[in-house]
Amino acid sequence: MRELVRERRNMSEIAIERSGLSPTKDVDPGESPRAVFACELRRYRQAARLSQRALASRMGFSDSLVAMVETLRRPPTDDFARACDRALGLDGTMFGLYIATTWNRAPAHLRPWLEQEEEADVLRSWEPILIPGLLQTEAYAHAMFSAAPGLTPQEVGERLASRMQRQSILQRDKPPATSFIMDEAVIRRCIGSAEVLREQLRFLLEVAHRPKITIQIVPYDAGEHCGLAGGFIIAERNGSPYAAYTDAQPNGRTIEDRQVIVELTARYDAVRAEALPFKQSLRLIQEVVNQSG
Repeated sequence: MRELVRERRNMSEIAIERSGLSPTKDVDPGESPRAVFACELRRYRQAARLSQRALASRMGFSDSLVAMVETLRRPPTDDFARACDRALGLDGTMFGLYIATTWNRAPAHLRPWLEQEEEADVLRSWEPILIPGLLQTEAYAHAMFSAAPGLTPQEVGERLASRMQRQSILQRDKPPATSFIMDEAVIRRCIGSAEVLREQLRFLLEVAHRPKITIQIVPYDAGEHCGLAGGFIIAERNGSPYAAYTDAQPNGRTIEDRQVIVELTARYDAVRAEALPFKQSLRLIQEVVNQSG
């Protein structure tokens, strides 16, 4: 009797594999962000009446990979999540869920902001000291993380991976419109080495030509202004600011208080009034690159 049951089970599994489906284990979406991704992928796939093989064919991945992601045996990747959205006709839904799977690598104080930033359709950033995190090259970010006291090489690596992944929001099919304002001191401060800085500034010039990114520099001769008190970034959705993140020592903080956000927005506008126009700002960055060479 046991042999008969075992034989029937084996035949059933073979039939499933031939049909393009794969046996799935129960996944608890409350277990982790990866579990949420797996459950939602399976739900959207089934709603579209697609087998794992059919979905994989649309995505350009193997059906075994789809099965492993759905059963938590493999983590999703950036490319996998984007392919899911394209194949299932979703507007960034799976990519947003994928971003959530990377938050555990970020410092705890930053995670609430990453959740807010993910939802924004407009970001406004002011930075008086360093290149904003969303625009840092890997070498620049590594130099900064390595300077923090007490961080192990593994922790530096985790924070670097999180920083690089965070930047993927600027590479979406529909990225947020993002305005970066920096003090002139930012583009002149040598971080890592002269070559690291040159690479970073060249990267700024490159990304500035993307359609939804603007970069402006507040020159030294602007003198005193309210932005010198510290950097911050404001997230907006549907024309309304709803969250902000401010720099502080030892850790920054996420703000959702409406009145504070209104005050930060006013400060951002005041700082922007001191900044050079876009094209003049890029010329100044190019001048610093030339001088450093």
